[in-house]
Amino acid sequence: MRVEDLVNCIGAEFYTGVPDSQLRALCDCLMERYGIDPKRHLIAANEGNAVALAAGYHLATGRVPVVYLQNSGEGNIINPVASLLNEKVYGIPCIFIVGWRGEPGVHDEPQHIFQGEVTLKLLEDLDIAYFVIGKETTEGQVSAKMADYRALLSAGKQVAFVIRKGGLTYEGKVKYRNGCTLAREEAIRHIVAATGENPIVSTTGKASRELYEIREARGEGHGRDFLTVGSMGHASSIALGIAAQRPEKRVWIIDGDGAAIMHLGAMAVIGANRPENLVHIVINNEAHESVGGMPTAAGKIRLTQIAEGCGYPTAVSVSTPEALDAALTAAKERRELCFLEVKCAVGARPDLGRPTTTPQENKQAFASHLSGDPV
Repeated sequence: MRVEDLVNCIGAEFYTGVPDSQLRALCDCLMERYGIDPKRHLIAANEGNAVALAAGYHLATGRVPVVYLQNSGEGNIINPVASLLNEKVYGIPCIFIVGWRGEPGVHDEPQHIFQGEVTLKLLEDLDIAYFVIGKETTEGQVSAKMADYRALLSAGKQVAFVIRKGGLTYEGKVKYRNGCTLAREEAIRHIVAATGENPIVSTTGKASRELYEIREARGEGHGRDFLTVGSMGHASSIALGIAAQRPEKRVWIIDGDGAAIMHLGAMAVIGANRPENLVHIVINNEAHESVGGMPTAAGKIRLTQIAEGCGYPTAVSVSTPEALDAALTAAKERRELCFLEVKCAVGARPDLGRPTTTPQENKQAFASHLSGDPV
């Protein structure tokens, strides 16, 4: 169905959430209508953050907010839904719009398969009534469901629309860009050249896909890299766990700005522990590019100052290949925790592929490389 029809049926005045490729039509519609506006539309750091923003909106206005998310974010909403919104606590109404990745019977990437299987069950367990929207869903059907939902919302309950692949359409398409010129794939190519045999933990999305293809092109195999295909925002914590147990290894993180912001507390833990063998690189293109390109907050904050405030001894920002090479060389020579922000353009090759190995194969190859017995 047309996303405008869904928005009109819902009739809400405030939206917040985390972008999702399956909800690209909704995201583009909201950006064209409202942009980023604290009174109408906010892109949250993570899905739990979005629920709390929605609660604040309701407390201030008495009106019903909308939270949008990929189903992978259901885990992040469990605590605030159960202990804040639920009718047994504060009874705060909320409408969720959930992109259903990994729907059973629909081909998707490995990290979405189990999440897709439990999507509806999680909503049931949270006592959230849901209605599934597909390509054939009509405006009349959604209007009828909203009539049912209004009674639930009035009672302080939460409801959801679950969106199948291709379930929403939008004629407009927002083009996202920033003022940077360095391509992320080029930056990763420089990082790979500098790290040698050192292990790399890379974040969710296109960064890991580009790292995989760079290794393919170099004929190096993939044992050096742990590709965090799901679990957005946790690559740096995985790397800290590795670095703490293997102090003889120089461990590198290829993080993204959206991922770093999603669980920013990880930087506080890393900085407080100051592992001497960890280099934390955040590739900052100010966008949730892997799911469409909607902006993150990283264009308006100073990540290097955050890193310094968290206790990283060294934090630098670069935006050119030459400055990147110099920073990578310095990071290799220092025996201390380092933070490096690499400012990049939005965009990727249209023919960018996906890993052809399974996550289990990646885990085994990476673990074998760490142990000094590469497969």
